[in-house]
Amino acid sequence: MKKARILEQLIKGQGYSLKAFAKKCDMPYTTLYGILKKGVGCAGVDNVIQICQHLGITIEELEEMATGEKQKHEPSYDDVEHLIARNGKQMSKEQKLRLIQLLSEIIE
Repeated sequence: MKKARILEQLIKGQGYSLKAFAKKCDMPYTTLYGILKKGVGCAGVDNVIQICQHLGITIEELEEMATGEKQKHEPSYDDVEHLIARNGKQMSKEQKLRLIQLLSEIIE
């Protein structure tokens, strides 16, 4: 139940009502409500992933918040590439330029 409470706090912390967040996730309100009331363990994996993605967190980060333990996971090249590919279009021009600058420093 702890993970469900964390998700609910994150949703409300981002200024969403449960109905508005369910709509953002393209998920029925009753599904989101059920997950938050019955617990994440009773939910479908795809639904939990969808909720986490729309909150801007990973499943691993949700687990870390629930357990208080930092997972020892260094992102792989594929992780970084996937993150950039998924979020690149949402980045501002300044963020893209900063990313290019950081990458050019690695090459030097």
